[in-house]
Amino acid sequence: MWKDGAFQDQVAVITGGGTGLGFSAAEALGRLGARIVIASRSAAHLEPAVAALAASGVTARAVVTDVRKPGEVARLLERTVAEFGRADILVNNAAGNFLCPTEDLSPGGWKVVIDIALNGVFHTTHTFGRHFLAQGRGRIVNVVATYAWTGGPGTAHSAAAKAGVIALTRSVAVEWASRGVFVNAVCPGVFDTPGARERLWPTEAQRAALLDDIPLHRFAAPGEIANAIVYLSHPEVTYVTGEVLVIDGGMHLGKGLPGHLSSSTGISESPRRDDL
Repeated sequence: MWKDGAFQDQVAVITGGGTGLGFSAAEALGRLGARIVIASRSAAHLEPAVAALAASGVTARAVVTDVRKPGEVARLLERTVAEFGRADILVNNAAGNFLCPTEDLSPGGWKVVIDIALNGVFHTTHTFGRHFLAQGRGRIVNVVATYAWTGGPGTAHSAAAKAGVIALTRSVAVEWASRGVFVNAVCPGVFDTPGARERLWPTEAQRAALLDDIPLHRFAAPGEIANAIVYLSHPEVTYVTGEVLVIDGGMHLGKGLPGHLSSSTGISESPRRDDL
């Protein structure tokens, strides 16, 4: 899909890069030549991830980082520059979330999600953005969610945070467009990982209900979302900024046709407008 070496000599920093989508993005960018820095609050996530990347021939380093703390974000940039000389790509994938009815949501629960999913994205964007502006180039890709604009039960805290990230994405994209820094977002649907299976569909009935809401009737593979991150990070993609790329199999558009209308025969036998 992409030319080998497309990211040769570029340095990509991925928050939440030890597992799931973040790790898939690290693999995809590294496979195309990028040197990788993955960040997470958990050293236990980072060590096996770096080992796996190295085993596949990717140059990777890990920096334990809590994106809620500006000082740790500054240290992440310092460590990256000390190791590789610069940073070129920032993927803001770190997140914290849990489902909770709004009436049961405590101020502390609200704060912890906002601190990670919104304030953390600001801290990394601000810190790395200044570095990108100084060198005259850079790419930022933020990970958001469709409930940022649709809302969703039990997601008031996370939806508010992700809506803020979309506004930040578009605002910063406009400010920095003429200065060589591209800022975009990807909006994944449900993708199939062990963590998602545990949290979102622990039973077959829940799995079937989720699939029924997706017009493509399947979950995404993390690599499909990672490909979108690669696209928005690619040095040849030079006329896209401030965009939110939705990759959810059409889920945000509504369900597909009911079964009795899904065949060509069923559709062709429906009344035509002229007959009404």
